[in-house]
Order: sequence, then C-alpha cells, then structure tokens
Amino acid sequence: MTPNRQDTLMAVAAFAVGVVLLIAGAYDHKSGVPLQLFLIPLAITCVGVVIRRRRPVTALVIGVIALVADASIGPSLGTAVVFSDNVYAASLYGPRKLMTLLLRISPVWALAAGAATGLQTHDWGWGTVMAFQVGLITVMPVTTAAIVRNHRDNARQAAIMAEFDRKAAISAERTRMARELHDLVANHFSAIAIQSSAVLSRKDLDAKSVREIVESIRENSVQGMAEMRGMIGLLRAEGECEALRPSLSAVDDLVKRSGMTTTVDVLGAPRDLPPAVDLAAYRIVQESLTNALKHGSAPVSIAIDYRPDELALTINNPVTDRPRDLPGARAGLIGMHERATLLGGTFEAGPSERGWRVSAILST
Repeated sequence: MTPNRQDTLMAVAAFAVGVVLLIAGAYDHKSGVPLQLFLIPLAITCVGVVIRRRRPVTALVIGVIALVADASIGPSLGTAVVFSDNVYAASLYGPRKLMTLLLRISPVWALAAGAATGLQTHDWGWGTVMAFQVGLITVMPVTTAAIVRNHRDNARQAAIMAEFDRKAAISAERTRMARELHDLVANHFSAIAIQSSAVLSRKDLDAKSVREIVESIRENSVQGMAEMRGMIGLLRAEGECEALRPSLSAVDDLVKRSGMTTTVDVLGAPRDLPPAVDLAAYRIVQESLTNALKHGSAPVSIAIDYRPDELALTINNPVTDRPRDLPGARAGLIGMHERATLLGGTFEAGPSERGWRVSAILST
C-alpha cells in the first residue's frame, strides 16, 4: 500500500470516528447548531489528513481554519482529535523550523486557552481542564513528532556512518589485496622475466648454466602459482580461514629463487615473530630483491637484526644504469612503507654509498 493510499484510508477512518463521536453527543449542545453543521469542519480537517505527507504545512493551515470554525459553532471532540493529526504531520513531515516553532508556541497556546477560560468562567479548575485539553491536541502531537523525527534522523545518520565504515573497510581490504598481489606477482615474474632474458641474450652459456637458470625459472613459476592458488582459495572461502603465509624463516629459499648473489646476515637471537610482523618482514625482503632484480645488480646484502622489542631489516644493492625492460610504478616502495607503518614501524629507501638501501624497523 502506497503512503498516499494509507493517508486516504486514514482520513476516511478519521471521518467515520468523528461521525460516531458526533452521534454519541461529543459536541456542545448548548450552541443549538444542527448536528450536520459540525460535519463541515470535521471534513476539512480530514482533507488535511489526506495531504499530510505531500503538503504538511497546507494540512496544518487547513486544520487551523477548521478548528476555528468548529470552535465558533461548538466545539466538537471529533474535529479536535483529527486536528491533532494535522499538527503531528506538520511537525513530522514539514520543515524543521516549523517543528521548532510549534514546540515553542504550543505550550503558550495551551496556557493562554486555560487562562482565557478561567477568566471568562471565573472557574480556574475549568481553566486548568481546558489548558490540559488544548495541550493534548497541540503539545503532545508536536512533542511526539519531534521524538520520532529525531529518532529517524539519528537512524539515518547511523546508516550513513555505517555506509562510510563499509566503504572504508572495502577500500582498506582492496589496498591490502593489491599490496599482497603486487608483492606476490612482481617477485616471481620479475625473476622469471630477467632469468629468461639472460638465457635468450647470452649465447656463451653452457648447458649446465642454462639448466640451472631454467630450473630457477620453473621453481619461481611453481612457487608463484602455489601462492596465487592459496590467495584465490582465501578469497573464495566463506568465514575465517588461515591464509598461506610466507615466513621470514624461508628467506634462504627466497634468495635462491631470485638467482642473485646475496648474503644474509642474521644478528641477535632468531625467535618466533607475530604473524603480521613475520609476513611484513618477508614481503619487504621479497620486494627489495625484486627491485634489485629490476633496477640494480648483485651482490645484494640482507641484514636481519632481532632486537628485544623490534626487528630491523637492511637491504643494500648496487644500482646499475643498464636499461631494464621491466616497468615500475613505485608501487613496491609504497607497499613496503604501508606495511611498516601499519605495524607502528618505520621505513626508508633511497640512494646510499653502496647504491640503494632499504631500511625497515618493525615493532614486535
């Protein structure tokens, strides 16, 4: 059922209730006005019910006119009851400034009606009753509408904030996935591209050297496919699952697959690292080797320093002016910086006396 149809049916029901109240005698009999005449202001207020959502201000104006007309000939209870809906609709669906205005003047209106009645009848008890009755058809509808409206506004704001949080979570997850995919793909495929280029460009390689390079290419391909399958399985899985997580303890295998002359120095006492730190350290070393493959040359030196409350990584490699056919967009440097920052650590990368230096400190 559409809102307009709901309002129309509500108006019909309100008119029927008003007629029942008139038949039951809920109007001022002393005025001597025929019963049928009270139907006119009642019908006018019901018209306001029909347009309560589309024209709430107009509905209020119509209701005020009908209430004044009804008071001049009666008054009657039915018209006053329907008028309370006109006030409620104007406060709920109309401009917020109108609601604020009604909140301020409706108590004054009720008190003024009570005072006028008390002065006219010299019966302040009856004046109190009148003030209470006027408050029921003005103050109560406006107050109720204000509560409902504030509740709806709060719910709307909560929905907007929830949507912002959802978009932020999706953006953060996309960034994390992009970082993982970049580190995973760039390392293995860079090694494959450079090693295969070496085989194609050099004619002086013996069969043993060619076999070693091809074996390294195959190992990078297999490892890359395994990590990719693990990530795809993680993305397809429902609920929580354990990701295929590389570890810094496998740095020797990483160095071997790179095919570059590399020295690894471990300082301090090696220990189990938190999963996030372990993965970040592995990816930083992996990306540094990838950059050395793409833009530098051997030998590469890797220093892993296990400190009491942190892990320090230092990777150095010479820089060559020899052009590479592998594109770079500095996404690797951004990803390494993000990993270190997310763990409350620091990251630096840039030229040094030994060529290029990457330095990362991760809190453990």
